[in-house]
Amino acid sequence: MTRHEGASDGAIADGDLGEGAEPRDGLGALLAAARSWSAQDPDDETRAELDALVASASSGDTAAADSLHERFSGRLAFGTAGLRAELGAGPQRMNRVVVTQAAAGLGRFLIDTGRDRSVVIGYDGRVNSDVFARDSAEVMRGLGLDVTLLPSALPTPVLAFAVRHLGVGAGVMVTASHNPPRDNGYKVYLGGEDDGSQIVPPVDGEIAAAIDDVAAGDVRDLARATDYTVAGDALVRAYVDATAATVPTPRLPVDAQPKVVYTAMHGVGWETARAVFAAAGFAEPVVVPEQIEPDGAFPTVSFPNPEEPGAMDLSVARGVAVGADLVIANDPDADRLALAIPDGTGSFRRLSGNEVGWLLGWRAAARAQAAGSSDGPGVLAASIVSSPALARVAERYGLEYRDTLTGFKWVSRVPGLVFGYEEALGYLVDPDVVRDKDGISAALALLDLAVGLAASGKTVADQLDAFAAEFGAFASGQVATRVDDLSRIGAIMTSLRSSAPDSLGGLDVVGVTDYSDGVEGFPPSDILRYDLDGGARVIVRPSGTEPKVKVYIDTVAATPAEAQALVDALAADVRPLVS
Repeated sequence: MTRHEGASDGAIADGDLGEGAEPRDGLGALLAAARSWSAQDPDDETRAELDALVASASSGDTAAADSLHERFSGRLAFGTAGLRAELGAGPQRMNRVVVTQAAAGLGRFLIDTGRDRSVVIGYDGRVNSDVFARDSAEVMRGLGLDVTLLPSALPTPVLAFAVRHLGVGAGVMVTASHNPPRDNGYKVYLGGEDDGSQIVPPVDGEIAAAIDDVAAGDVRDLARATDYTVAGDALVRAYVDATAATVPTPRLPVDAQPKVVYTAMHGVGWETARAVFAAAGFAEPVVVPEQIEPDGAFPTVSFPNPEEPGAMDLSVARGVAVGADLVIANDPDADRLALAIPDGTGSFRRLSGNEVGWLLGWRAAARAQAAGSSDGPGVLAASIVSSPALARVAERYGLEYRDTLTGFKWVSRVPGLVFGYEEALGYLVDPDVVRDKDGISAALALLDLAVGLAASGKTVADQLDAFAAEFGAFASGQVATRVDDLSRIGAIMTSLRSSAPDSLGGLDVVGVTDYSDGVEGFPPSDILRYDLDGGARVIVRPSGTEPKVKVYIDTVAATPAEAQALVDALAADVRPLVS
């Protein structure tokens, strides 16, 4: 491959700076490593960014030297979530060098482990997603793999669907999902026995090791080829048709269906969701025009996550203006779904991920019971930090229930799964179509539910009341402590382990489960669970993506007000323990 004219290779390759290592020759070694990285960087922008930092640090700018040290103090870790970080130059950022190394490492993993040598690659509308996808396609094709690139920026569920539909060995989705605007990421799925699910240990470690081997060299020495296949519109149509087929014909004509407002939150969900809704016979939603087209700058939201305060303000305002019955939001890659309903005061309230999970789980249980199966009763599943309400639904309908660790890579792998969810707005409504959370099929399931309720003169709010009457009034809440010093997280968890509370929120602690000791069905994990008198529960764990300790509170009582009062009391007692 062509090397950049005038670039210096420097004295040290980036592989010589291990995880957490100090530059061995001080600033000189750090500058050499940065120059070496710059020499192999094919991107004009990040190369210029790095060269400017080198020049500034060389002339005594300590801030520039500190930035270089942070970028070169290790490598961006590849784990079960793949890669995810801020865009920028250096091995601790998302850029074309890091992505090229990841693509080559994944390709070598497929070859070395004897897996199917084929891969499908998708990308969303974030900055450089298309560039990273094409780099991956060229590098993997250069390794001799059969490579298919999706035809345009598309939702993550389309890529997850394509892994199974095409029968390939692996799938790559270039996306940072609902992360801040300047982030991007790299998510990996496996075919074959993994059936299109995201990677789990130990595979993540094996891929990471292969990436490290590639990173010890120079990406300019990797073979590339451009004769990969670009998928046609038929693949997207197959996803649309398969998803539309997951619901029955609507019970009401389009002009009598509830009015829905939809936002893509500057992501890639709309065109695919629109096609799915139409194919299934549902009315086209009213859109939020400021957020409907993909825009990697995310100009109307500071954090494109429907869970974040303010993220749904525009869609709620649109709902009020048009008199909507529902407001639905996909996150930027459309694998998550948020729902808001009229609150009786002229505005809307956003349902929690647990509330949506209850409703969709109840719907799935009733459908599974009606359909019957010779393969067994079917299974409902949720992550352990999601509400225990779904277990009660499963029991009532004669289904099995499974808790999993957090992350859909675990939920999707539950044998016999009928429906699964996690409280962070992720729902898997039809495992036969996609083995991952899917915000579009979940939106379709909610439309089916809402239209069926409307045909009986009821609303989603009525269904929430009916759920409480049928299964008990559940409520959930969270407490999070952000830290500046990561060692505080370990100190908090150690303190809780050494001195468990006897009571919380006026309720006796009747059981403590420490998942670090190893619990049947779970690998050792840094999680503590407190079971309380009356069925309440508190779970504490470090965040997997942010410098936080997170506490998940779940209660059940005779009425929603009583359940919420218990949540508030527990939160008040928990905060000092994790601060």
